[in-house]
Amino acid sequence: MWRPRSCHLRDNVVMIMDCAIYRKGVRDDVDGDLSDALDAARELGDSFMWIGLHEPSTEEFDQVAGELQLHPLAIEDAVHAHQRPKLERYGDVLFVVIKSLRYIDETSDIEVGEIMLFLGKDFVITVRHGEGAPLKAVRRRLEGDPDLLRHGPSAVLYTVLDEVVDQYGSIAHEVETDIIDLERRVFAPQRTTVTEDIYELKREVLEFRGAEDPLIPVLQEIVKGRVSVAEGTLEYFRDVLDHLLRVDEQVDSHNELLTNVLNAHLAQVGMQQNEDMRKISAWAAILAVPTMVTGVYGMNFDHMPELHQWWGYPAAMLVIVTICVGLYRWFRKSGWL
Repeated sequence: MWRPRSCHLRDNVVMIMDCAIYRKGVRDDVDGDLSDALDAARELGDSFMWIGLHEPSTEEFDQVAGELQLHPLAIEDAVHAHQRPKLERYGDVLFVVIKSLRYIDETSDIEVGEIMLFLGKDFVITVRHGEGAPLKAVRRRLEGDPDLLRHGPSAVLYTVLDEVVDQYGSIAHEVETDIIDLERRVFAPQRTTVTEDIYELKREVLEFRGAEDPLIPVLQEIVKGRVSVAEGTLEYFRDVLDHLLRVDEQVDSHNELLTNVLNAHLAQVGMQQNEDMRKISAWAAILAVPTMVTGVYGMNFDHMPELHQWWGYPAAMLVIVTICVGLYRWFRKSGWL
């Protein structure tokens, strides 16, 4: 059963999510001094220590970073987060930033988190910000595959990337479902206002793209051999890159499709407005006839017909009705009413 563990650093205590030594694909739990645990991993040979942190404070992370002599710039990025996906090397330590995503079914929102990895020859530090992609599932997956875990820190990097990219694929499917729902609403007989919903989903898609697109060059650097990884793991990273490229194509098509849906909706709104204007203009033309006739009668000329003939008012009303009915039929025939 997985549970949070404490690793002691001399007289201080750093609360971390998990801490263990892995030797030849087998886990050995750590209790006690973190410095002693790291020394043990180095002395055993063919071993590495994996420390998992979740939103550590500067003071907490400084204790771990000081023991492992991490670069100050990487430490600052890991503590404060809000970084683009990237891969950087500081001496013998590889620093990788990955954006994790979580889809919220109730609101169709995409929450963005971050995972930072420090990979040395005999240690891995994972720092997670946000609730997306918890790493305990990654750790369980690796511990269930000793052959993969024997590859050391490179296996951790691959599994984290694979888990995150798989999550990207699932979210891309959810976004596609949301787009189909928006299309149905746009072209439904009873039209509703969906402009705000389209803009919100488009914003989520752009945020999605900001997480996955910069990760492509990171994986390309690894696949092209510009970053040293354990022998036998290159094909694993190549597979992750292939999946990520497919997700990237989906996100691009989603963005374009949302633009088309928005344009179609705006075109329908414009057509509806034109139709309403035609109806208003038609009724205004019809009402203009009695308005004009009664306005003339309101001038009270002495020679008006009704003053001398009994049929004057009925004839005037008949003319008004005849003209109005004729205009109505003509507008109906032309499609304005």
